[in-house]
Amino acid sequence: MRGPLGAVIGRYPSSDGSEQLGSIIRHNRKCRDLVFLVIFIAFWVAMIVNSSFGFNQGNPLRLTYGLDYKGNVCGDKHAKGLRQLELKYWLNPNQVYLSGLKDNQFKLANARSICLLDCPTPSEDSLSWVCDYPEGDIRLSMDDWIDRNYDYYEFLTPEMRNTSLQLQGPCYPVIFPSVNVYWSCQFIARPSNVSLRHWQQMGGVNINEDIIIDKSIHRSINSRSSVLKRYMADIGKAWPVLIVCGGILPLFLSVIWLLLIRHFVAAMPWITVGLFNILIIAVTMFYYLKAGWIGNDAISPIIGEHDPYIHISGRELTHLRAAAVFMTFITVVAVLTSIAIVRRILMATSVLKVAAKVIGEAQALIIFPVLPYTILAIFYMFWFSAAFHLFSSGQVVQNDCNLNCCVYDLLSKRVNCDHCCGYSIHYTPHIGVAILFHLFGGYWATQFFIACSSTVIAGSVASYYWARGETSPEIPFLPVFSSMKRLVRYNLGSVALGSLIVSFVESIRFMLESIRRRLKVSGTTPDNWFGKAVYHTSRFSLRCIEWTIKSANRNAYIMIAITGKSFCKASAIATDLIISNILRIGRVNVIGDVILFLGKLCVSLSTALFAFLMLDTHRYRSAHNKISSPLFPVLVCWGLGYVVATLFFAVVEMSIDTIILSFCQDSEEHQGTAQYAPPLLIETLNDQNEMQRLTQGPQ
Repeated sequence: MRGPLGAVIGRYPSSDGSEQLGSIIRHNRKCRDLVFLVIFIAFWVAMIVNSSFGFNQGNPLRLTYGLDYKGNVCGDKHAKGLRQLELKYWLNPNQVYLSGLKDNQFKLANARSICLLDCPTPSEDSLSWVCDYPEGDIRLSMDDWIDRNYDYYEFLTPEMRNTSLQLQGPCYPVIFPSVNVYWSCQFIARPSNVSLRHWQQMGGVNINEDIIIDKSIHRSINSRSSVLKRYMADIGKAWPVLIVCGGILPLFLSVIWLLLIRHFVAAMPWITVGLFNILIIAVTMFYYLKAGWIGNDAISPIIGEHDPYIHISGRELTHLRAAAVFMTFITVVAVLTSIAIVRRILMATSVLKVAAKVIGEAQALIIFPVLPYTILAIFYMFWFSAAFHLFSSGQVVQNDCNLNCCVYDLLSKRVNCDHCCGYSIHYTPHIGVAILFHLFGGYWATQFFIACSSTVIAGSVASYYWARGETSPEIPFLPVFSSMKRLVRYNLGSVALGSLIVSFVESIRFMLESIRRRLKVSGTTPDNWFGKAVYHTSRFSLRCIEWTIKSANRNAYIMIAITGKSFCKASAIATDLIISNILRIGRVNVIGDVILFLGKLCVSLSTALFAFLMLDTHRYRSAHNKISSPLFPVLVCWGLGYVVATLFFAVVEMSIDTIILSFCQDSEEHQGTAQYAPPLLIETLNDQNEMQRLTQGPQ
């Protein structure tokens, strides 16, 4: 049986018989769920080791730039002379052509490539050349080589010129125009007649002019792995946007929302619903703009100036259009849902008054979330940096192509047929495991810090309630400090267990969703009605389980803060209490949670909207910092904004839940009459008209 909570948390008499305000009876409090705290600490140690592997093996430049024929990353400042040479250019057009043939074993990864400052174009009156990096008998510096437009054909010996005419280097003709597509020079299958005529007059080998030469590079640039790397690189390039829109802006907006709840509680539900509809429509319109369905501002894969008649599309545009369609569906559902809950907004106003009164009495609660916010900000800086290195980790190795591809070696001064294959990044299975481990660790840590914040808030509000609403004006932070002390001393293990359960369930749902998508792509989804019913029912059931666990965890954190019990016992107490009072608190909790959820979405949608605006500036639309698509940076800002809003909105959310659970427990212990409820709260919770609306709703 549950013991009286007033004896567990509240005030106790001093030696002179008077009650000491703010003092917490520590009866039956001891460290709980220590095993899971040890597991959490061990997990953090493993996270550090895992991240160290990424920092040692990874190079974020690989996410954006390609490899040259020596295995160097273009634009790498550690490679001699390549700091400014960011564009990957394929030297031999015939190798590019062969890689596009379906029945040919030659791969584009083995075609000879080089790093350049810009994409070469054919000369209008002669034949231009792009030569290998100067070395051996070619006495040119890298700067001189760049100034000569990569051409030192006039310095070649007769033997070198002959091998160049055989497309074996060290110089290669510029026959096809090319454009910068995501830092790779994509050929345009329109050869220059002048250059081709000069090449033929010099006795060069036949060069294939088929459109396959265009499609081969385009297919490589648009491969799923290349697109995923660019998305990760976009997040890294947009780090100022993440700081401003994912960190500073949601902090500012969340604090403003809490202050407005404190002073304008009656109007806030209406403002929240209206603002939510405006913001989700605005964000959807930006998706339409970037998808090219509204206006002429669609994203383009081409970087820098180019012929306006050249049109190249990429997967990024397709993904944006899919996101626009999805957002349209979400917008329609959201608007219809907000219309449906209009009649219930008065109920939300009543329950928000409870939280507003608590915040007014314990104003330190508004400031407290800044502490977990700061800890999370530091953690995310480390986590994102490690993620970029893990995604770009791997070993650069030369391919084993087993093909007869011979090239002239300037150092050995002869044609070499042994080491002519290209380079690629070799990924081992443990890298994939390390990435999944890192993603899980990031989610668990986020849930852990949110849970710690929620538990501290619940403990502060519980102290306020069971002390009959009295606080110390001399030490306004005392309830918060006391609650933090109890958390650190007794309950970190319980919080680690609760956050682990949420993370584990979410990970299972993510894996099952990935399997579902693979089955959908492969066309093995069930065709009969029974299979489809089971298929969709399982997805819905998993969503319900996830929501139920998150809700149960939140109430468990409240009972942990109040009773000091272990996670499982606190969860059982909270569940029993909710079931016993479901008619009293059911509607109140649901409609209050809906308004708070819309408030979080308002903050996160605002961050997404400002992220779109920042990414639309010249800095991210051209040259070095150009992003391939605003999709991932906006989604990350959206997610970070939601996490920050969750930290601050937990002040209201946990205040409501803690007060309601405490009030129900108080009433149960005292035959239906709450004894510990402070006067400011009894006005709302015990007033007959207010109570009827809270428990029964409009008839």
